[in-house]
Amino acid sequence: MGKRIISQRRGKGTFPYRSKKREEIKLPKKEGKAKVIDIKHVSGRDTPIAKIQFEDNSTEYVVAPVGLTTSQELEISPEAKPALGNIIPLGKIPEGSSVYFMESKYKDGGKYCKSSGTFAIVKSHEKENTYIQLPSKKIKKLKNNCRAIVGKPAGYGRVSKPFLKAGIKWRRIKSRGGLFPKTSGSKMNPVDHPYGGKTKPGQSTSTSRHASPGRKVGSIAPKRTGKRKKK
Repeated sequence: MGKRIISQRRGKGTFPYRSKKREEIKLPKKEGKAKVIDIKHVSGRDTPIAKIQFEDNSTEYVVAPVGLTTSQELEISPEAKPALGNIIPLGKIPEGSSVYFMESKYKDGGKYCKSSGTFAIVKSHEKENTYIQLPSKKIKKLKNNCRAIVGKPAGYGRVSKPFLKAGIKWRRIKSRGGLFPKTSGSKMNPVDHPYGGKTKPGQSTSTSRHASPGRKVGSIAPKRTGKRKKK
C-alpha cells in the first residue's frame, strides 16, 4: 500500500496559520510639509518604513525610498516639486520619472508597487490620464489626480542576495507557508506519486477537476497545454 502523496497530506484540512497582524501602510490623506524622524524595519515587510511628523506634530508612516535620510523634509501637496520622497499627483510628475505606491483612485491609500524593488515609470500624460509602465512591462492608465511617491522603494537589493545555504532558504519559505524543498513527481516511486516510475510521467499531465485527491496533480482542468506557436 502506497503512502499519501504530498498534495494529500498538505490538504488534510488543519487550521490555517494565523500570522501576526502587521500595520497597514497607506499614503497620508493630509497635506503639508513633514519631517522624517525615524526609519525602521517592520516585521512582515521587506521595505523599510519611514516615520514622518507634520507641522501639527501628528505622525504617519510611509514606505521609505532609496536615499531617504532622517531629518529630511518631505512635501505632500499638488504644488510640491517632483523631488525624492514627495507625494504628488501623477499628472504633476515629469515623464520618465520613477514612482511607486501609486493610487488606483484618488486618496485610496496606494495600490501598486509597494514592495521592495518594484517601481513604475511615468510614460506619458493625456488630458485627464497618465500612462505608467509597471514592473511587468504592462502599461496602466490612471487618473492625473492619483497620487504617488517619487523615487524607488528601498530594499531593492534584497532579491539579489543569494541564500548560500539550504537551511536559510528553508526558514525563509517556511515563514511564508511554502513547501521546500520540492521534489519532482517524476523522480518519485510509483507508490508515492502518479507520475513516478520509469515512464516519467507516462501519461497526460492534464487532470480532471473532479478527480480524487490522489490523482489531482499536474495541470488541473487546463484550457490548453503545450507551447504556443509563433504567428
